[in-house]
Amino acid sequence: MIKKLRLYADFIKIEHTLFALPFAYAGAFLAKGGWFGLRLFILILLAFTGLRAAAMSLNRIIDREIDALNPRTANRHLPAGLISLGEAYAIVIVSLAVYFTSAYLINDLAFKLSPIPPIIAYIYPYLKRWTCLCHYVLGLNLALAPLGGWIAVTNSLTPNDWAIVLLSLGVVFWVAGFDMIYALQDLDFDRKYRIHSVGAHFGVKFALVLSALNHTVFLILTSIALIELIGVKALIGLIVIAILLTYEHYIVKDRFDERRIQIAFFHLNATISAVLLLTILLGLLF
Repeated sequence: MIKKLRLYADFIKIEHTLFALPFAYAGAFLAKGGWFGLRLFILILLAFTGLRAAAMSLNRIIDREIDALNPRTANRHLPAGLISLGEAYAIVIVSLAVYFTSAYLINDLAFKLSPIPPIIAYIYPYLKRWTCLCHYVLGLNLALAPLGGWIAVTNSLTPNDWAIVLLSLGVVFWVAGFDMIYALQDLDFDRKYRIHSVGAHFGVKFALVLSALNHTVFLILTSIALIELIGVKALIGLIVIAILLTYEHYIVKDRFDERRIQIAFFHLNATISAVLLLTILLGLLF
């Protein structure tokens, strides 16, 4: 049983929650101006983890035939037969149940808006077959996290809340930027099977330049939002994030083997999200 649960956890990449969940908590801390209570902390954790698990499972289910053709992904759980398609769908159902129940318990607006993220998560895998804009749609998935955290606390979203919207918009460009780098692993495969990525369409150099531009936009939008929300105290954290982003691009500028991309994709981005949340916490505390 424990072995099976570990297999399921690996299937949904539960560890990737580390670089995504801090954005939801960031929105909640900013909305409250401090601690927002243990009940809401747990509900946000459940809602976010449930949604992420469902989104990853849907991605794996929809892409299972493509994954089977790609040497890099052929050993994933569905192509390799480690779990069945029925089990994968069961994970989706359970995860969505946890997500929608948590959204219902959070507040009215959170529940009313709750269908939007799963719909976007369902659309994203299919967009890879049609357009390079899929990178930005993936970014939109995570960009809803700060807004979700904010709404969880306030039960509202008004024009006066423009700063949190700006922070969320910045997240779109952050995710799109590192997803363009991640996709370079499958450059030849994407070209052969007509999977749409910036690198496959326009080449490696263009993808790296556009990725860097996306991360520059992320840094600008995030800086404006955080300075508005917590003041110039945010500058130290923003400088650290800028350094991490620079290093992320440095390690893949001339080589994009799987090890380097994993460092850039997971380790550095997990650090960036943690630094962002820590910056907000320290800004609110002091």
